[in-house]
Amino acid sequence: MKAFAAAMLAGALAAGCALRPVERLQLPEVAKFSEHTAGETLPPGWQPWHFAGFKKPTDYRLVDEDGRTVMRAMSERSASGLVHGVRVDLKAFPYLHWRWKITGLIETADNTRPQSEDSPARVIVAFEGDAAKLPLADRLFSQQFKMFTKAELPYATLMYIWGNQQPIGTVITSQYTSRIKMMVAESGSERIGEWQEVVRNVYEDYRLAFGEEPPPIKSVAIMTDSDNTGTQAAAYYGDIAFLSGPE
Repeated sequence: MKAFAAAMLAGALAAGCALRPVERLQLPEVAKFSEHTAGETLPPGWQPWHFAGFKKPTDYRLVDEDGRTVMRAMSERSASGLVHGVRVDLKAFPYLHWRWKITGLIETADNTRPQSEDSPARVIVAFEGDAAKLPLADRLFSQQFKMFTKAELPYATLMYIWGNQQPIGTVITSQYTSRIKMMVAESGSERIGEWQEVVRNVYEDYRLAFGEEPPPIKSVAIMTDSDNTGTQAAAYYGDIAFLSGPE
């Protein structure tokens, strides 16, 4: 049940129900945390997403880190996230840029095993689509998700994670539904404590993970979780934006 709830939370974070879409399509900035003041409430467009009574929420707050305002996530055997509705033309803006930093790995985490499926840092992209076209098993999971959360599961969810051992670019399919794919964007301990600039071609990553053309994006989320392993995790997230090129 615990692992199932974790999978449900992952979908819930990406669902983005009732979120107002971003209108700035010429440069679709999802998060400009650096333009805000440390200690402020959540920036406009961002909403907390808690998983009913199943999970203790992760603490998110704007802090000053090396002279720049960023979002800090502190997880104490907890799991929740922040989500932002977006509308992005992936053919025009296929590259997702973000900055993140972690203070340590979750040593006992293993994203291939439901009972230890945690990550110190995730950037999650959710997509719209026709759920009626999905295989029966995925439709049944979507129905269970809706029963637990009162929200619709996204047609597809692509999670960029910081893993322990898997090579960057590894795709991990959720044990509960083929519509949630985790892609390793950073791995191992070599870069712990350092800010990392990450650039991913979401258009190509989606095609690799799901074997089809990507449908419209509905939301982007960040998430730090350590509930399944019963441990602690901390991460810092910088500005996030969709851009036309990798630079």
